[in-house]
Amino acid sequence: MYKKSNELKKFLGKTVTVAGWVNSRRDHGGLIFIDLRDFGGIIQLVVTPENAESFEIAENVRDEFVIRATGKMREREPELRNPNIPTGDIELVVEKLELLNRSEPLPVNTHDDGPESSEELRLKYRFLDLRRPKMQKLLRERSRYYRFLRDYMYEREFVETTTPILANSSPEGARDFLIPSRLHPGKFYALPQAPQQFKQLLMVGGLEKYFQIAPCFRDEDPRADRLYGDFYQLDLEMSFVEDGEVIRETMEPLIKSLVTDFAGKKLVTKKVPRIPYRESMEKYGVDKPDLRYGMELIELTDVFEKTEFKVFKAECVKAICVKGGASLSRSQIDNFTEKAKKEGAGGLAYILYSDGEAKSPILKFMKPEEIAEVKKRTDARDGDAVFFGADKRAKVNKVLGQLRIAFAEHFKLADENEVALCWIVDFPFYEWDETNKKLDFGHNPFSMPKGGMKTLESAKTDEEKLEVVADQYDMVMNGIEICSGAVRNYNPEIMYKVFNILGFNKEYVETRFRGMLSAFKFGAPPHAGCAFGIDRIFMELEGAESIRDVIPFPKNGSGVDLMMGSPSEVDKVQLEETHLAILPEE
Repeated sequence: MYKKSNELKKFLGKTVTVAGWVNSRRDHGGLIFIDLRDFGGIIQLVVTPENAESFEIAENVRDEFVIRATGKMREREPELRNPNIPTGDIELVVEKLELLNRSEPLPVNTHDDGPESSEELRLKYRFLDLRRPKMQKLLRERSRYYRFLRDYMYEREFVETTTPILANSSPEGARDFLIPSRLHPGKFYALPQAPQQFKQLLMVGGLEKYFQIAPCFRDEDPRADRLYGDFYQLDLEMSFVEDGEVIRETMEPLIKSLVTDFAGKKLVTKKVPRIPYRESMEKYGVDKPDLRYGMELIELTDVFEKTEFKVFKAECVKAICVKGGASLSRSQIDNFTEKAKKEGAGGLAYILYSDGEAKSPILKFMKPEEIAEVKKRTDARDGDAVFFGADKRAKVNKVLGQLRIAFAEHFKLADENEVALCWIVDFPFYEWDETNKKLDFGHNPFSMPKGGMKTLESAKTDEEKLEVVADQYDMVMNGIEICSGAVRNYNPEIMYKVFNILGFNKEYVETRFRGMLSAFKFGAPPHAGCAFGIDRIFMELEGAESIRDVIPFPKNGSGVDLMMGSPSEVDKVQLEETHLAILPEE
């Protein structure tokens, strides 16, 4: 049995066998030193000319050749020890060296030191990139992370249960991946965007507590915190739960423990705040605020109620105070202005506070009392800058919310060793679809509206319907949504009603959600649950810049697997078997 390098100290003076890759080779004339890299780290091999056959092999091995060595473990001479590695005070004197496999010249760097290869090359040769010590450590950390999650769930008597991969299309909010049926021409399976319907059916089936580390599939564009195609989530559900706070209190200790015990980071607040959706939008301009820094949006609409400044004659006027913002150069302010314009703003008004006075092109349009009130409300001090938004309320919140993030990144306000958690609660059940000029679901149609049927029946106008909130909740970690959940709608009559408000009749609901509705008619218990994006959480705990850095085999930013060559074409027979044809592009 091979010994790993990190366990060799206990075998001093004994004969052992090790195997791995050549990390480096040094020829000192009479001696050849090989750093062998295995699953445990690095061990130095010493090959002497007395062992002619092994010495000849050692002369010809190169980086990443796979070798096996048998010999005696000994301590290194004090002056030859390497304090930079755990095995730096021992070495293996080779008695037998075997070449197990050769390696071609490497297209990517397999060491942590030296220049890092481009992401495209690293993804194309991911099997080589994974040999880097950093990636090896990450794979082990990921395994420990999965065990941490499972142990927590088992300790709380959740039952791990798998759900189907070939499923039906569902309205989760993203495009489905469709699978054509060979046996049923013209019909399709869909890969599950989430196990939503199945886990609810498990509750109807009498399971009290369910969980799984579930694969999910969504055909949506990739970004820094979202993979293309497939991802994993910690999916869970509990029966006889009618208040989302039960789920939050059950799962919150897990995330806090991951931060402090698993990752060794500091929580910004021990008590995780609950922030209503509308409050979050008004204070931070987003529904996933990073609470490691302040810079809240400050209401100024009433200050400019009677203003003569035409730009501020708007439905809503708000501002953010950027501490140290007066140091921004003109070109930097121009860059932030361009960002504001991309978010829909016409421009970006500002005031700089420097050398005891306010400076801005807009001051000549403002009354002295307006200038004074702005300074008071924003608590602007010497060296600060105040940036304004004036427009429709939703647009102002959106623009300043994105600027808040951009300013925080510019001034490095977020401490990477800190983690700020919060729950966003009370999401709007319906929202206004500006494109189609009609109401639509704001989030998850399977959520329970707070107040149930009574609330729905009392909402007559569109304005009243927009005030309906769902018992729905997201958990946010450092400005990244890591969890989404809700108390579920388990009552068929309420299900019909929530769809009817949008103009869908009973037949539509029964056709689309036949399985769930059928189950709900046979004594469905109240239930609630959520799902945590475990890749996102791991990315944040590891301090990675991209989610692709913490996934063993990710696709690139265009959704292409450079290593395996997918997506790829299929042959004509496969298309015919699934009753498909490729239409030529027009």
